[in-house]
Formats: sequence, C-alpha cells, structure tokens
Amino acid sequence: MRKPWLISRRTCLHGVGAALGLPLLEAMGWAETPAGGAVKPPVRLGYMYHPCGVYMPDFWPSDPSTFTVTLSKNLEPLRGVAGECLLLDGLGGPENGKPYAPHTRELAAWLTAWLPNHDRLADMDIAPSADQVAAARIGQYTVVPSLELGWRDNAASGLGEQGTNNRYYTTGNYRTATQPLPVETNPANVFKRLFSSRQSTPRRRGGPAVDAAAFAANGGAPGEESLDRSMLDLILGGAKDLRGRVGSADQRRLDDYLDTMRSLEQRVTAIERQQAEAAAHARAGGKAPATGASSPPIAVKIPGGALKWSDHVRLMGDLMILAFQTDLTRVCTLIGAHVHSDTYPEIGITDSHHELSHLDNNPEKIAKVTRIDHLAVEQFAYIVGRMHTLKEGAGTLLDNCIMMWGSGMDHGGHEFRRLPTILAGRGGGTIRTGRHVKLKSGTIGDLHTATLARAGVTLPKPFGCGTRLLPELS
Repeated sequence: MRKPWLISRRTCLHGVGAALGLPLLEAMGWAETPAGGAVKPPVRLGYMYHPCGVYMPDFWPSDPSTFTVTLSKNLEPLRGVAGECLLLDGLGGPENGKPYAPHTRELAAWLTAWLPNHDRLADMDIAPSADQVAAARIGQYTVVPSLELGWRDNAASGLGEQGTNNRYYTTGNYRTATQPLPVETNPANVFKRLFSSRQSTPRRRGGPAVDAAAFAANGGAPGEESLDRSMLDLILGGAKDLRGRVGSADQRRLDDYLDTMRSLEQRVTAIERQQAEAAAHARAGGKAPATGASSPPIAVKIPGGALKWSDHVRLMGDLMILAFQTDLTRVCTLIGAHVHSDTYPEIGITDSHHELSHLDNNPEKIAKVTRIDHLAVEQFAYIVGRMHTLKEGAGTLLDNCIMMWGSGMDHGGHEFRRLPTILAGRGGGTIRTGRHVKLKSGTIGDLHTATLARAGVTLPKPFGCGTRLLPELS
C-alpha cells in the first residue's frame, strides 16, 4: 500500500505558463516505482564529444595502477572526481576495409559504432545512434525522450572530401540510418523546453517589463516579450506550499535547488542577450545597431570570440544536469565542437583545432593542442563534479549516471585504434570506477552495448560494430 505522505516523483511546481520539475526528495517515489515500494533511481546516459582526438603523451597516464594519484597532464582537472571515473584505453572504432575521408567517420561513427554507406556518401545513410536507441526504449518514461545539445549548428547540405555529405562532419545523433538530428545551440531554447511553456506573444496591457534584447533574439518585435515573468517568480507560491509539507532535509534541498535555478535563469538570460547583441552587430556589418532596432533570431551564427566556449558548454552542461535531476530526460548528448570550425580565443588560440591537430612534430602546435585538450577535460570535470555534489536517493546523481567523454579519433594522425574514452558515474552500481583499464581488445560498439544494458536497454545483438558486452566495466 502506498504511504500517504509519499509525494509523486512527477510533482511539479506550477505557475501561469510555467511548470518546474523537482529533484528527488526524500518524500518522493518514482513514477514507475515497483510494487514492492523500493525506490531506485534510473540510470541516465550522457555523452560529451571532443573532436580531433587528443595529444596522447599528455593524455594517457604512464602508470595505469596509480590512475587516481598520478594523473596525466591533461587529466589533472579530474583530480577531485578521479575516483568516480573509468579510463578506457584501447577501444577501436568500426572498420570495413574501405577508404573514407578520415574525419567523415570521426563524429558520425562515435555514437553509431558504424560507418557511412560507402556507396551513398553523398546521402545520409549510416545507423541509429546509441542515444536514440536508448531514447526509443527509456524515453517513454520522461517528458523529453532525449536532448541533443551543441555549440554550433550542424552543417547545411553540400559535399566535402571524396563527395561525402557535409552533415557527417557535424552530426553525432541519428534517429534512424537516414535521419540525422540537429543540435540545439541556444541555452534559452533548452531552458524553455525543459522548464516552462513561455511563448513569444505580445504582452497584455499592464504586463511586466522584460528584456527587449532577449525577446528580439527570438524574433519578436521591440516592446513585446518572450518571458511573461521570471519562471521562479511564477511558481514561488507553489514552492512555499510544498516547503511546508516536507521535512527539514527536503526543505534545504528545495532551497538549494531553487537558488541554483535562479542562478541558471540569470546566466541563460545574460547569454541570450549577448547572443542577440552579437548577432545584431554582425547583421549591421560590424556597426552598432541603431537604437530600438530589433535583433535577428539567435540562430544567426555568433562571431568567433563573442561568447566564451567554456561558458556556453558549462551552461549547457548545467541544463543537462537539471534535466537529469528532475527526470525530464534520461538521455542527453553535448557535441562541444566540430572538427573543421572551432578555435579557442579564450585561451589565446585562434588557429583551427583541426589544423593544429596535424602536429608535424611542431612544438608550438603540440603546446596548443594540449591546451585545447586540457580545456575540454576541464569542462567535463566541472559537469561531473557538480553531479557528484547532488544527493539522490542513497547516493548522488552521478552514482545513477553514465557520463561518457571522448573522441571518435585517436589523434590528428587519423588513427582509430585507441579512442580516448572516459566514463564517469557508477551506472546505478554497475560500473567499478577509479580505474585505468588497458583493454586487450574491444570496440566502441562493445562499449555502447555495455552502457545501454546498464541503462535498461537490452539488445537482440551487440550494438553497431560490437561483438560482445564489454566486461571490463564491472
């Protein structure tokens, strides 16, 4: 019999046009709680991509037996959470003996564990990606089956090397073999999708004042609004009521959560304004827009350096965390960069990452690539570190996640036999972390087979190029 004080896991705080999901409180149970009443949080799957491989001497630890103590130079950002990570050394990518433009297979094969149809390279024909296989099975339990986040939009149509469709270079998510998915690059759009139903509609007479730049960025005219009010202001009454119904531990957790949401909402608004101003500046040919002029949609590409890459990635990571924490989704991908398009002026690097990755034994190139790798691992460490601080059930949010960081290429020399791969999180107690494992054999398909199984997604056969369920995770 259900305990009368137990609040539904699907409890939300509601306001006009807003619905805010909540983290797991002690007074809650999951929507699909077993008949026996045991509350076991589900396993979430997160994927974070890094292009062009890594500079291996600064990435792989010299002594696997002391992984958590003697971290390599570019894994040093993981020091605070190394005990929650599993470093896999020796994963291979898919092979079929046919020639491909090297970077065609880098991102496209990372989540599909498969290669594009060699006879139809101008078209999109590969395989469903692991995240979408998971979404089809466990997405039924959540409001959002999966989230696909990114820093830059996927490439438009057109052909690249060897007549290959340009989408292969910038797309990691495939609903079906022929249906690539776009990424959402605007944090404000993600925020609205997850936590409210705010509309870009003219405000009613006497409505509250809003940020005109933020609304114009969504295509509205000056004087209209995209946010009726701060979402948290709309639901504060419900929060006060809930706070009076739960214990002191849940009250503290609720207060911390609402503080985090307020901070996140402010960061989203700030970046939305910055994106709108940068886009308007670009449309004006580098000149400041006239007073009162409306800004173009956020989809306009922002000039390089106008927004810090790390700020954007961390904000997207925080949105991923909140989506997991509130069980709005259990599957999320963050494509942090593309192989041919990204520079990192925030650390003084304006050269193309791709061009730098062809090291040519050049000390200057090596130094820059290793700084890029270090910056990327820092963002992963930040996201994982935050998950590790959030209590959920008897453990932490990270305990109930499998966060995968990696690349579909070894290094800039176009090798695919030692894919840099980090797993963070214990997958609900099914992954033994704090280790550096040197595999004798194994492919990215074997890894996806194993992680999908730990999230409750059983398959009739190994995933992609896989031949087994990788046993080294346990």
